[in-house]
Amino acid sequence: MTKKVLVITLGCDKNTVDSEHMLGLLTTNGYTITEVVEEADIVIVNTCGFITEAKEQSINTLLSVLEYKKQKPELKVIASGCMVQKYWKELDEEIPEIDGFIGSSVIQDLPDLLNKVTKGQRVCHIIGNKEKAEFSLPRRLITASPSSYLKIAEGCNNRCTYCAIPAMRGPYRSRSIPALIEEAKYLVDCGIKEISLVAQDITQYGLDLYGKVSLVKLLAELTKLEGLKWIRLLYSYPTLIDDELIQYIKEQNKICNYLDIPLQHADREILRKMGRRQTPEEIFELIQKLREEIPNIAIRSTFIVGFPGETERQFDNLLTFLEKVKLDWVGAFKYSQEEDTPAASFPDQIPEDIKEERYHRLMTLQRDITTMRNTRWLDLTLPVLVEQKWDEDGLWWQGRTEHQAPEVDGVVLFKSERQLEPGEFVEVKITKVEEYDLLGEM
Repeated sequence: MTKKVLVITLGCDKNTVDSEHMLGLLTTNGYTITEVVEEADIVIVNTCGFITEAKEQSINTLLSVLEYKKQKPELKVIASGCMVQKYWKELDEEIPEIDGFIGSSVIQDLPDLLNKVTKGQRVCHIIGNKEKAEFSLPRRLITASPSSYLKIAEGCNNRCTYCAIPAMRGPYRSRSIPALIEEAKYLVDCGIKEISLVAQDITQYGLDLYGKVSLVKLLAELTKLEGLKWIRLLYSYPTLIDDELIQYIKEQNKICNYLDIPLQHADREILRKMGRRQTPEEIFELIQKLREEIPNIAIRSTFIVGFPGETERQFDNLLTFLEKVKLDWVGAFKYSQEEDTPAASFPDQIPEDIKEERYHRLMTLQRDITTMRNTRWLDLTLPVLVEQKWDEDGLWWQGRTEHQAPEVDGVVLFKSERQLEPGEFVEVKITKVEEYDLLGEM
């Protein structure tokens, strides 16, 4: 009898890609995929361990599935993902009801692990070849969205003092260009119109594999794919955004005029303590240069509030920076004291109530900035990628311009007199701004 498997995905888009590789492996090895826990013979929880809240969500999800296992003792529960990569020993001791653990660097061994688990063995398979990113794996998409992600590298070398990702994912390992093009072709064949490149740092791509940064070389191959309309660049480390990359974005129509540049802070001393390699002045100059070269570019960033020792003056420096540069999109995190990171032992840890207050001040300020930035699209007609119906009558639709990344930015809501298909591109005249979202008409 064919075993039915449910994969529960937590965390970031990179985890989503890992889950889709798991689903591809399961399908090609004779398993049936289900989305209903009651139907499942095996449940795989792909955990996230980025910050405390993510770890708590992962633990709660595992416990919820194990609670259901009390009603169905034959159910097998597997834990995978970032949190497992680092904390599998603790999970193994504290939650013995989990039947198996598989690390994020050994996904290719999932079928073998499941074979052992279904025979009654309890398996912990965590460590793989960290010198190479093994990603020539089948893939099965989770959603019917016209957009998807392409993970171009695994791990990270940046060693920011607040981040545990290198301990979970290992050093930076680029995937080969042929493997990436093969996977991108599969995505396009599935109807994907927009591919977002993701890694902990996409701008470092190829340095380990080819001896030099090779992101533009990869982009040159991706732009050749017929049927692929948009290529979006996410998670670009600021110090490696060079003239070659800027010019390529400027000249290639398929590359979205959009960059996600996680900056983390804008106070010189805080940046130094974070282990970041740029100054506020260098960040400002980079943003100015991007806007001069690519006038319509949208820039997104993320920032951490409440880093150890952050004074009110230093936080004000961050707010002043945001008022000055007026980024299109901003996300913020409250600093999370992650064990085994240098910053966890820094003095002057900030109380939670102050972190919360600073988070809300930053996001309130940025909401007004984003609304103001969005007004530049008023009365303009923009290409929009159709995503889905917005209302039951089908009069309103949801889509995005190239200046809005999937899942994290605003959307375009617009009227259409005809039925549309997800993945279709239409011309929409923007008639109104509602904070993060744009309203318009075809």
